[in-house]
Amino acid sequence: MPPGVAVDTAERLAPVLANAAKQPVFVDCNAVNPDTVARIAKVLEPGGALFVDGSIIGAPTSPKFYMSGADAARTDVLNRFGLTVRVLDGAVGAASALKMSYAGITKGLTALGAAMRNGAADVLMSELAESQPELAAWLGHNVPRMPPKAYRWVAEMEEIAAFIGEDFAEHRIYEGAAGLYARLAGDKDATGALERFFEDSSCRA
Repeated sequence: MPPGVAVDTAERLAPVLANAAKQPVFVDCNAVNPDTVARIAKVLEPGGALFVDGSIIGAPTSPKFYMSGADAARTDVLNRFGLTVRVLDGAVGAASALKMSYAGITKGLTALGAAMRNGAADVLMSELAESQPELAAWLGHNVPRMPPKAYRWVAEMEEIAAFIGEDFAEHRIYEGAAGLYARLAGDKDATGALERFFEDSSCRA
């Protein structure tokens, strides 16, 4: 689900979980900041559900699940069923903090690559392929895959901005990234041009 509806979803599920015959374990793996995940835990607390803070890192075909919180060890059993679960030594919020930091780098870099396509784009990609081949390859692989997911990344960038805090100038970097992803999510012409450009650039490189 988009991270922007994570709290609303917990609120809808809370009555169901509270009436469950057996005390369930609720694992939230949304890309939200520690303050947001604390709100989710508070929503579920009155019903007695055990809460685990989770984050997902990696490709959809080989994701890693990082878990934190007092009941995080309960999720270790999922390793027996084909999932890669890593239990962190930290309270609720530790897994979400890891996700915010990781996504801030990877999806932040994707935003920079998308934003810098304008202007001397062809020359830029040629220069990157020559002087920064690993970066050129990374952008060529990741930026074209971003547009279908851009709508989901808007709230994620907002969560990262909140994670950093308004008192820090870098907070505005992720507010800007959120605005970029919102624009791309609603502009098929722009996303089509973006995909074609990076795919063509990858072929030339």
